[in-house]
Amino acid sequence: MAHPGNQKAPGSSWITDHFSERALQDHGSGWTALWDTNNNVLWDRRKPSPALIDLIEQRKDLFQPLTTNGRRKKALVPGCGQGYDVVMLALHGFDVYGLDISATGVSAAQGYACTELQKPQEYNFGEQKSGLTAPGSVTFLQGDFFKSDWEQTALEGGEVVFDIIYDYTFLCALHPDMRQQWSKRMGELLRCDGYLVCLEFPLYKDPMLPGPPWGLQGVHWDLLARGGDGVTDISIAPEIAHEDHLPGQFKRVLHEKPARTYESGIGTDMLSIYARK
Repeated sequence: MAHPGNQKAPGSSWITDHFSERALQDHGSGWTALWDTNNNVLWDRRKPSPALIDLIEQRKDLFQPLTTNGRRKKALVPGCGQGYDVVMLALHGFDVYGLDISATGVSAAQGYACTELQKPQEYNFGEQKSGLTAPGSVTFLQGDFFKSDWEQTALEGGEVVFDIIYDYTFLCALHPDMRQQWSKRMGELLRCDGYLVCLEFPLYKDPMLPGPPWGLQGVHWDLLARGGDGVTDISIAPEIAHEDHLPGQFKRVLHEKPARTYESGIGTDMLSIYARK
């Protein structure tokens, strides 16, 4: 498969043009510039993920906010934006860390959390919200996901690991050349008994077209289970029967079409859960 980043699609959007002439190492500052000029509307969904809410509430066998010894579990949302999912997870009992590369974005998320935690809106809950644990804490961090300077704030016992990591529009915002780094970093930050939850989007977009957002059909499996580069072999069907023997550092626990999701992904979004091998 040819590298998608080498193609220029007719009628590409302003967001793809914004990044097309930037060197890879300057993509972080590109996202910061969009926040600083109030152009963050592209990824602002104005509410937490309905698919994630339903998963947390319906799969309590996997997502209890407290361990058997009473420790409150920690969740990480990289590329957290306005902080909708961060606050929602905290309202469901987790201690949640929202990470964003933009100081402007972190400030906006802190403002949202301050208001929302005092008087939560109904969109934070699904139909099975009864029996919720007391809310956990919310911490927003400004930093680069691929660097370690932000980790000191999240230290626990000298090791930075999370029970849950949630990715929605973070991977699709990254240039394909960074996909293997994303997978490696997820393995570093996730507890050995934790879960990486991915709302796979956009799956309707041809992976060969330029981004962001970059089309991710087949990308999660290739990176996490197969141990690929997230580009070359994404068109190959998942080797479900041989998953335990694949070189990837993760195994897939769940893969389903969510009953509810954002309008932009209705009919195409898939929800997946990966655990470390």
